[in-house]
Amino acid sequence: MALFRMHGRRERTRARLWAAEQALDAIGTALDERTLCEELARFLCPGLCDAVAVDVLPPAGSGGVPRAADAPERAAVRGRAALLDAPDARPARGRTAPACLCLPMRAHGQVQGMLLAARAGRGFSRDETDILRHAARLTALLIVHARSHAAARGTALDLQRALLAEPGRPHPNLELATRYLPSGRGSLVGGDWFETVRLHFGRTLLVVGDVMGHGVDAAVDMNAYRSALRYVASADLPPHRVLRHLDATMAATAERRPATCLLVRVDPARSTATFTGAGHLPPVLFTPDGEARLVPVPVGPPLGTGVGGYEAVTRRLSGGETLLLFTDGLVERRDEDIDASLARLTGRWTTPGIGAEELLDAVLARCDAEHAEDDVAVLAARVRRRPAAADGTDPAPV
Repeated sequence: MALFRMHGRRERTRARLWAAEQALDAIGTALDERTLCEELARFLCPGLCDAVAVDVLPPAGSGGVPRAADAPERAAVRGRAALLDAPDARPARGRTAPACLCLPMRAHGQVQGMLLAARAGRGFSRDETDILRHAARLTALLIVHARSHAAARGTALDLQRALLAEPGRPHPNLELATRYLPSGRGSLVGGDWFETVRLHFGRTLLVVGDVMGHGVDAAVDMNAYRSALRYVASADLPPHRVLRHLDATMAATAERRPATCLLVRVDPARSTATFTGAGHLPPVLFTPDGEARLVPVPVGPPLGTGVGGYEAVTRRLSGGETLLLFTDGLVERRDEDIDASLARLTGRWTTPGIGAEELLDAVLARCDAEHAEDDVAVLAARVRRRPAAADGTDPAPV
């Protein structure tokens, strides 16, 4: 920070420009207002200041003005905090400021918080005070942007939660459990979804899908896919034909985003399950003794491309077996191959005989879904079994 004390107009201008560039590099690495305040404090102290504190006001109310009744919250403090309690702390005026400054963090005509800066022994020069003001204003602008981003993310999340409130009710012969976990990272929520559709003769169609992209648009497209799926599935077509119709319907709307999807039609009376996929990860089958393995499913193109070409495969589904359908957020990690991620779900690691709800809890814990890099939607279903008959014959599905 020695450049802050240069003499001469040219040198002073260069020093101030250099400091402004450094502030741009140091402040604004995250869309989180507390992180922004900590970066502001770290940029100023040590160096220009011996102590810094950053207080933020609550977000603006409906009138666009921060609520005066709420006290500011201290978001960051750094250095010799005792200097901040100096009795001469006041707004800077004149060519030479006092040793402790209180500067408003103003953006778009509204005060977002206050910057307290202190230095022992001597006051701040006019150039140094201008640097403080610039850093405070830059942080205020970034706080407004972070709050706007948080509000948009909240809107998208509320929309998706409303759209995912509850899947359709399956037949009573199926035990069902679902979870939706939005990503805790900075990106907006995506288009992950699940659904169940009752069919004739005690059959149920299980669905999980993922619209490409994030944000409100992805959530809106997700609702369009989900509504179209319900309509097409009501005709009780084979699962691969459901995907074919859904693909053609969505491809007819140019602005609709592509989506992956997995369908499983469960028929408890015949102890079978029919699988078909549109660019989606395969499901996992958990046996009654606790072993888990991937179910091979023919992979077709994502929905909305208009390419078509979906195939189905049918396999037996015995009582006590549990199917797990999920979106890629459960297993995909940037630093890990997808095969290694999927292998974490397979093998003999679960407690034999646990219910669908307990199984989902175990799966989410094993995959550390709380820290997933993308949204996670999971659905677990298994056929309910009647108690064994008195003559010892095998029980039948409900």
